[in-house]
Amino acid sequence: MLGLRRRIAIFCAKSVGMIIRKCSSRRGSVLPGYVAQLIDPDILQEMAEMVREKIIVAMGTNGKTTTNSIICHALRTEGKKALINRTGANMLNGVISAFVLAAGRWGRLDVDYACIEVDEFASAEILPKLKPDVVLLTNLFRDQMDRFGEIDIVRDRIRAAVAGVPGAKVVSNCDDILSYSLASGCGRPVVTYGISQQIFDSISSPEVRESIFCPSCGKKLAYAFFHYGQLGIYECPYCGWRRPQPDYTAENIAFEKQGYAFEIGGQQIHSRAKAPYNVYNTLSAYASLQALGAPVGKFGRAVESFRYENNREEIFHINGARVCLHLAKNPVGFQQKISIIRKDAGPKDIIVQINDAAQDGRDISWLWDVDFQYLRDADARTIGVAGTRSLDMALRLKYDDIPCRLVKDMAGYLRGITQNGTGNVYLVVNYSGLCHANRMLHKMEDAAEADRRPRTIGIKRQVFKPWLTGKGTAQPAGKAERRGIL
Repeated sequence: MLGLRRRIAIFCAKSVGMIIRKCSSRRGSVLPGYVAQLIDPDILQEMAEMVREKIIVAMGTNGKTTTNSIICHALRTEGKKALINRTGANMLNGVISAFVLAAGRWGRLDVDYACIEVDEFASAEILPKLKPDVVLLTNLFRDQMDRFGEIDIVRDRIRAAVAGVPGAKVVSNCDDILSYSLASGCGRPVVTYGISQQIFDSISSPEVRESIFCPSCGKKLAYAFFHYGQLGIYECPYCGWRRPQPDYTAENIAFEKQGYAFEIGGQQIHSRAKAPYNVYNTLSAYASLQALGAPVGKFGRAVESFRYENNREEIFHINGARVCLHLAKNPVGFQQKISIIRKDAGPKDIIVQINDAAQDGRDISWLWDVDFQYLRDADARTIGVAGTRSLDMALRLKYDDIPCRLVKDMAGYLRGITQNGTGNVYLVVNYSGLCHANRMLHKMEDAAEADRRPRTIGIKRQVFKPWLTGKGTAQPAGKAERRGIL
């Protein structure tokens, strides 16, 4: 009976997903899971047990989507079958959707590994159902204050989630005092990773940090240097608590023409990563694979072919202009984007879109923790602000004496700026604007490409085909010829 219920749940979920994809541009990454759970409340536990080898869960404020994708890509490069909730649907229904949509017609799951990104606040509900073998914790920063509250609430939530999976290893970024103190105090085996080489510039690190106090004695930590936020090389001069020597690290890090090159575990890696935080993401993926006991012999090859964009950092070419799309949803993330913009020495046009939809968080006071002053020296010829909180963004820039213009028609403004601007555009959006911006830019890029193609006037004409008719007579052109295709 339970097997029949599971099959019905999967069939209905797949049907709902197919209808959504047929009737709209949405991928249907949440509703199928909701339907499946209504029919079979235990569906996630049942399907998690079908994973032949191991399950890894990635959590953290920044980097979990990219890291999770690297892990999955590396496993597939090794010839393993891996499941992933690639769409970033990381709440309970999204995770269930990933499993049920990957199942076969008889409700069976044919995968070796499951790579699952989980929202930190949903972790206490999801992890006991999944029973992952490895829990990866990338970093902890303030994010969506109206939903998460202070960082201590998030940390307590994750600690409770990890307590619900007694068999799991925890992989932690030991450069982040918050992540490492959580991991070291959770009573689970801990694997650490970190970077000892200073590769981030001063622009990457805002002055506002989540915590720089010793978790043991509460006194202020001494830092040799900061990577960004509170991440760095630290020790307590009072009680001796210090950042441990990481189990896995990236060494000999250097920026090359195509991206960052570095060495991990004796493998020399030439990546397409343009930003230093993606070195962290790559390192965390390697440490997680080692914790899983998964093969890593082809890790370097996997990273070299990996695209770090994940629809969150993409480059488009529209009307001869280069348009770079970036996601920024919290102070530390936005500071990283400003650093990337500043590293581009050429003239540029910048657009910032700030929304306050539910997935963004209604509270956007975090904008005041971003050091926008660095944009004054970014050679920005124009800065436009858009979104439901465009006036708040304009006010924030005004306080740093940065002029900007309000953008009400994003598509129209982009068309104008790509035709008459610097030819170098940066579009920074927060979460709810990302999907719409992606679709809009793809359409604009396709339209611009179509306009460049040579066209043939589609008039009905006579075509001479003596080799078909055997006569020297003209025959009417076919449909393809009337359209100018032939």
